[in-house]
Amino acid sequence: MAYSEYQKERIERALSAEARPYEGRKFMGGYCFFVDDKMCVGLDIDKATGQDRLMARIGEEKMQAALQKTGCRSMDITGRPMKGFVFVDPEGFDLDADLEYWVRLCVEHNPFAKSSKKK
Repeated sequence: MAYSEYQKERIERALSAEARPYEGRKFMGGYCFFVDDKMCVGLDIDKATGQDRLMARIGEEKMQAALQKTGCRSMDITGRPMKGFVFVDPEGFDLDADLEYWVRLCVEHNPFAKSSKKK
C-alpha cells in the first residue's frame, strides 16, 4: 500500500475538526484530500525511507516559517521544488497537535489555492 490507513484516518479526523467538507481519493501514488475541488493535504510513503510523509499545500507565503519546523522540507519530486508545497516527515506530525497544525495551515491556504485544470 502506498499510504498508511492509520495516518489517513488521523488526517480525516483533523479535517473534520476544521468543519470543512472534503473529499478523499487515491492520487499520485498516495492519498489526497481535496477541499473545494483543490488539493489540500495528502499522504504517501517516502520510497527512500519507507516512512509515511505528509504532503501539505500551505502556500508560498508560509513556506519559510514552515521549513523551520521539525520534519518539514520542500516538496521536491522531480529535482525542482513545488511552490507552496512541503513534505513533512513522521517526526513532524506524530503528535495530534502537530498534525492538526499542518492540516489547519492547508485549510487556511485552500481559499487562495488555484484549482487544477479539468481534463
